[in-house]
Amino acid sequence: MDGLAACVANNFELDPYSGAIYVFRSRRADRLKILVWDGSGLVLIAKRLNGKRFTWPKPQAGPVTLSKVRFDALFEGIDWTQVAASNSRKPVFL
Repeated sequence: MDGLAACVANNFELDPYSGAIYVFRSRRADRLKILVWDGSGLVLIAKRLNGKRFTWPKPQAGPVTLSKVRFDALFEGIDWTQVAASNSRKPVFL
């Protein structure tokens, strides 16, 4: 997990201790590693799909940001690109 944290910091110039969730995929696309700081330590979650592959975005410069709905779809092995992103608005106080 320290290697993944270093990858986040060095390759993307992001803070792995910010509380953001960082997702890494294996070459075969059947495994994910998820790294997150929970306030007291780094948490590493690993998931392997049986007989399926995770949908992954095409290579681009920099990280991809997903909504909670799309992240949940990715984690379940669903094609998250087909999930409509929810439009959330800040509350208005009158």
